[in-house]
Amino acid sequence: MKNILKNGIFATLTILFSILASATITKAQAVKNVVLVHGAFADGSGWKPLYNVLVKKGYNVTIVQNPLSSLEDDVAATNLVLDKQDGPVILVGHSWGGAVITEAGNHPKVAGLVYVAAFQPDKGETALQWLQTAPPAPENGVLAPDDKGIVYYDKAKYHAGFCADIPKADADFMYASQGAFYAKGFATPITKAAWKDKPTYGIIATEDKSIAPEIQRNMYKRSNTKVTEVKGSHVIYISQPAAVAKVVIAAATNSK
Repeated sequence: MKNILKNGIFATLTILFSILASATITKAQAVKNVVLVHGAFADGSGWKPLYNVLVKKGYNVTIVQNPLSSLEDDVAATNLVLDKQDGPVILVGHSWGGAVITEAGNHPKVAGLVYVAAFQPDKGETALQWLQTAPPAPENGVLAPDDKGIVYYDKAKYHAGFCADIPKADADFMYASQGAFYAKGFATPITKAAWKDKPTYGIIATEDKSIAPEIQRNMYKRSNTKVTEVKGSHVIYISQPAAVAKVVIAAATNSK
């Protein structure tokens, strides 16, 4: 009888531990969808190194192709992608994409946000306001808007100012494949900042020549952003994909 009782208790405890372990794993793997939002002077193809890392780890990754015609248009494009996801999402934005995810992150499927060397405005603020809070680096090649209101990056400065830690050939491809970014996006204020309500992570690119690292630090400091510093250029998502993936995975693991 004692053996039967012991065996029964042991079996019950085994089942309970299995259930608890399963619940823990389920919680840790609850967010398996990642949506990536590129910034200005680039397009979605630059996300490929990060995409490769995340897909190999079992994540469902979708890349938004921003029209770059306005903040509203980029948010609408992001929302279309979010609508199609089959569960909660970690929304990742680079550079100008940070302003986009700040607004689009209010989508009900967004469980957490990751800012990659990105703008993080508050309600009523613009990306341009933050860009003007520190003097530009000598390598920075952002030009004044042309007669159509489009902002370009000086081709002669693109490699050194935007993506110094990737090969020149890759920088040339990025320059050739970038979208036309309309300046009015920089000057459009945020209507509701999602980072106030969602778990938020930020990655500072310590060698950034396009958005000064001190601007990134000051934006992330005033919010509840969990900050990671990565040595690299403005495009650390290309040059340091494993480091960026680590932060995205942390967001996916800890966000509900």
